[in-house]
Amino acid sequence: MGQYKDILVNINIEKSDEALEVAQESLENNRLTTALNRIYYAIFYTVIALAYKHNFETSKHAKLMGWFNKKFIYTDKIFDPKIYKIYENAFMLRQESDYETLYQPDIEQAKSLLADTKTFIKTVRKAI
Repeated sequence: MGQYKDILVNINIEKSDEALEVAQESLENNRLTTALNRIYYAIFYTVIALAYKHNFETSKHAKLMGWFNKKFIYTDKIFDPKIYKIYENAFMLRQESDYETLYQPDIEQAKSLLADTKTFIKTVRKAI
């Protein structure tokens, strides 16, 4: 990863921006399942970029979340725990929306999560 680290970071930042844009468009078109999926992935790609910056690699969502929580919330105390709660909430809602057949996303909850996600991304990118 060494020589390609900056490239990998930038690719994931671009993917995060695209996911956030699609989330906004999906929300505006009342496609809430897609919006929740893209909201989560906007966060995920941002955290992947941060992980590359810190030489951490994984393809597992739970492992990435655990690393982020341990390193940036509890050990190094770089981010407020509220930042992790946004990540955790986005993951949970994406899981429910994608995998629970009877789950009905709530538009106000999705709008709130989108706003929180923008805060999350802005905050985390400062550490990238």
